[in-house]
Amino acid sequence: MRKIAAVLLFAALLVPEVSVACPVCYGAPGSPMMKGANAGVWFLLGIVGLVQIGFAALFISFWRRARAIKRLREQFHVIEGGAQ
Repeated sequence: MRKIAAVLLFAALLVPEVSVACPVCYGAPGSPMMKGANAGVWFLLGIVGLVQIGFAALFISFWRRARAIKRLREQFHVIEGGAQ
């Protein structure tokens, strides 16, 4: 098994085209692949930000609803000494 792995590694080193990085990995700033990768990263960061804003809005609405229910319940009070 080790011999096969060593032969494959040696063969990969002999063929330089296999080990050459693509423009995205190499970091060519003007290549279309790099621009597309950057756009994808920004898009995914935007999605994460929107989800976080959604969670914050959800918890704020829960907080406001709880305050409103508490105020509604405090409006009603039990009258002591009613009909016997």
